[in-house]
This record gives sequence, structure tokens and C-alpha cells, in this order.
Amino acid sequence: MSHVRVSQGRRSIRLVGYDYARSGAYFITVCTFGRLPLFGKVEQGELPMTAMGGCVEDEWRKTAELRPNVALDEYVVMPNHFHGIIVLSDPDKAGTARRAPTMETFSRPVRSSLPTIVRSFKSAVTRSINAMRSTPGQPVWQRNYYEHVIRDALSLNHIREYISSNPLRWPADRENPCGTGTDDFDIWLSTFRAPHSPGCSLSVTGVGSRVTSAEGTGHRLPPE
Repeated sequence: MSHVRVSQGRRSIRLVGYDYARSGAYFITVCTFGRLPLFGKVEQGELPMTAMGGCVEDEWRKTAELRPNVALDEYVVMPNHFHGIIVLSDPDKAGTARRAPTMETFSRPVRSSLPTIVRSFKSAVTRSINAMRSTPGQPVWQRNYYEHVIRDALSLNHIREYISSNPLRWPADRENPCGTGTDDFDIWLSTFRAPHSPGCSLSVTGVGSRVTSAEGTGHRLPPE
């Protein structure tokens, strides 16, 4: 996975000075608290999801259903983390979201920004899972998350391929406690550095037909 460990401390791992309410495509990764394998077990390159894994997928899809400025592309639920591509359009052009995102963890939240959307998704999953397992107030996710700004179609397609093949890559995954070796995607992603200026992310129109408004192109296998 990424060269940035999302569990390290409380430092920001996002691009300094970047406007997260601007239109663009992002690759995000969210890991479970303690990297516990809550969502399933990879077997022969496939991931039969647990009921908790199903909660993750359901809430991710709702992210786009509830926010007209959000579109989902490729995504995958893994044993102890989640990968997804999310596309944000201009909220002023897309209309007003039908439900305000969760903002309790933000001192100065910005509606429709990527951090607010991700926090809302994480909070919704946590509520659902804690209700399912009768563990109110228990953490499900690590505090932070990793993101990568997708800047061109080549990167977009490379990340799509990585996400769709993630269960097959599990033996070399950095989030696999028993993993061995190094994934070539880690090496590719580690070549990127935060730019001195915000730069330009991929436009919504540049994402193409792989983006859908709610369903996404994620992979959910039958539960165990």
C-alpha cells in the first residue's frame, strides 16, 4: 500500500495548503483500529466479507447517494483496510447535499471537502458496526487516513488496477501482518512527493465512464 503509515501519531498526512473542496479525483485508504481483520479473510485471492465488511461497502455507496457533488470509482474492502477512488465536483454546480456530514472531529469543518466526507463515512461505519456487535463507543478506524491526489489518466488507471487486484496482492500488502515481500505499487506510489504548490488534480470529466454516481465499481464477494 502507501509508503505513508496512516497510524503514525497525529500529524497531518495530507498536502499542505491544498484546497480539498476543489474538483478532483483522490485515492484514499482507511485502516482499522489496531489493524484488526474485521472485514474478512483473503482466501485464494478473494475476500468473502463479514457482515462488518458489508457495512463498510454500504456506507461507502451512501456517500455518493447523499451528496450530489460526489462520485465513486473503483473501491475494495480488505481484511483490515479500505481503498477507494472518490471524485469531487464543484458543490455549487452539483447542488446542496441532502444530509450534512458528521463534523464533531473538525475544529473548522468545510462542507463537501474530502476530510469532512471521509470523516462522515468513518463515523457512519463505526456506528453501524458498534450497533451490530453491541460495543458502543469502541473505535473501528484509525484516527487518520491516507490520500493521494490523482493527477492524470495514467495514474488513475494504475490505481484502478491496484484496487481491483488488491486481494491477489494481499501476500505482499503492507497492511498484512503476515505479509512478505514488497508490492510494486508501493514503489510507484513512493515516487510521489507533496508539491510546493497545490498543482492540478484530474478533472471530473477526465475520469470517464468508470465513475458512477452511487454504485461504484467495487468488488463484494459472497459472505462466509
